Amino acid sequence: MTRTTGRTLALLGLLQAHREWSGADLQERLGVSGRTLRRDIDDLRALGYGIDSVPGVGGGYRLGIGAAIPPLVLSPDEAVAIAVGLRAAATTAVTGIEDAAASALVKLEQSLSA
Repeated sequence: MTRTTGRTLALLGLLQAHREWSGADLQERLGVSGRTLRRDIDDLRALGYGIDSVPGVGGGYRLGIGAAIPPLVLSPDEAVAIAVGLRAAATTAVTGIEDAAASALVKLEQSLSA
């Protein structure tokens, strides 16, 4: 696989979805070499993602504890589930969150493809 933004985003999605990954598991999922994986991890770190790594046989990668996570990467099904939940919260009698839910829903809808 060539070096792409799409692959880097896929790596970010994997790190967000699972607490810890071995390097071998990430390489297999992304179809890349260890060197390419390390470069992609470095790219995410340069963008401000705190990624912890532990070298060696039992080591792996994970998002750092308390790391500020920039924009969330969602699958289409996850985005739909969140949109449905936000729409319900914006239109029901959940006191105090109607405006926040409506605002979040607008932002989410703007980021989704047709």
